[in-house]
Amino acid sequence: MPVRAWFPTYIYSEPLVASATSLTRLNTEIAAECRQLRDFDAAGRKWSAKNYPGGYTSYASMNELHRFSSTFAGLEKKLTRHVRAFARTLDMDLRGRAIRLTDLWVNIMPPTAAHSLHLHPLSFISGTYYVVTPRGCPGLKFEDPRLSKFMAAPPKLPGARRANQAHITYPAEAGHVLLFESWLRHEVAANRTAEERISVSFNFNWS
Repeated sequence: MPVRAWFPTYIYSEPLVASATSLTRLNTEIAAECRQLRDFDAAGRKWSAKNYPGGYTSYASMNELHRFSSTFAGLEKKLTRHVRAFARTLDMDLRGRAIRLTDLWVNIMPPTAAHSLHLHPLSFISGTYYVVTPRGCPGLKFEDPRLSKFMAAPPKLPGARRANQAHITYPAEAGHVLLFESWLRHEVAANRTAEERISVSFNFNWS
């Protein structure tokens, strides 16, 4: 072939477990704990009021939930299997090395709440697990990591192939885990539904 694709950006999306019944039961349990945490976490609500307008996140207050909650410790085990599978797809050399979940926190997005463009430093794989996703709620939007280097490039055609678009949005699906390399910038648009969107975000490191 005269043209080949190099330096791809991978995004991983899979159900957390195969059983739909198990996912429903798990998400009901996690959603209840997320809402209880919001009620308990005064420091998190205060931080969110300044940095996450309209929403709640435990990112700056309680971001190692897998260390204190059996619910999230169970989630950690399931997530770790997916992260190992993703790392194999990326051809990462983890022979003799350990991976570990370093941070895990809750995000609750009521109507109008949004999450601006950002990345996750000091980790190698990050992701989100979707707990409650009302119909029509925003997905996770990713930015082409080369965008700042396009310089004099013309715009893309309206019908450009998805792999050649500057942004791509993965829908939020309850029960699904979404993984990406931590340097990939992403954002969540404002929640235009009348219900809360609940997710759990996390970072993995290696040693």
